[in-house]
Parts: sequence; C-alpha cells; structure tokens
Amino acid sequence: QVTKVESGGGLVQAGGSLRLSCAAPGSRFSADTVAWFRQAPGKERELVGLVTVGGRTVYGDNVKGRFTISRNNAGNTVYLQLRSLKFEDTGVYYCALPPYTAWGQGTQVTVSS
Repeated sequence: QVTKVESGGGLVQAGGSLRLSCAAPGSRFSADTVAWFRQAPGKERELVGLVTVGGRTVYGDNVKGRFTISRNNAGNTVYLQLRSLKFEDTGVYYCALPPYTAWGQGTQVTVSS
C-alpha cells in the first residue's frame, strides 16, 4: 500500500481558491492514474477527477471548468487547483491510486458562504 499525504486544505470564502497537493514519497506514484475524491459531511465519497500518467485529465460534472489536476512525476506529486469555490465544495479531499480503495487522512476544505 502506497502512503499518500494530502495537504493544502483550509478555510476559504466562496469564490476563493486553494491548491491541494498529494505526495507519495518513495513510491511508483508516477506510473499510475491518480484520482482525487471528496467526501462532504453525511454524503458518500465522490470522484472529483483524475490524471493519467500522460497528463490527460477527466473531471466530475460538479467541478468541470473550476478545478484543475496536474502532476509532477519527477516529484511524485499531484496537485488539485480549486477555483471559484462554492459552499458545496466543502469536504475532505483525498487522493488515491488504483484500485482506489485505500484512503489516507485527506485534507479538509471548508468554504464559507
């Protein structure tokens, strides 16, 4: 199991931005499609988006056009840029590797309306 560390969350006003990071030191992180998920209070975890090894990205409908995923394979890091944040973006954000069943502590994003 690869240890992943999410960071960059915080409290932000609606309309604001945050940049989340997912690091996996010493792993084969760069060889996998990395996905970001989020879980709001009382709701199921949902896919935010993913980035392939080659940099192709796919996003959920709720975040399309506002969030951007990028990766630095040399640094074993994947980023999630959050823009135009809405109250409903509040939740714990997790990064995950295939088969997307192992979860770290995540990073909390709280958007105030």
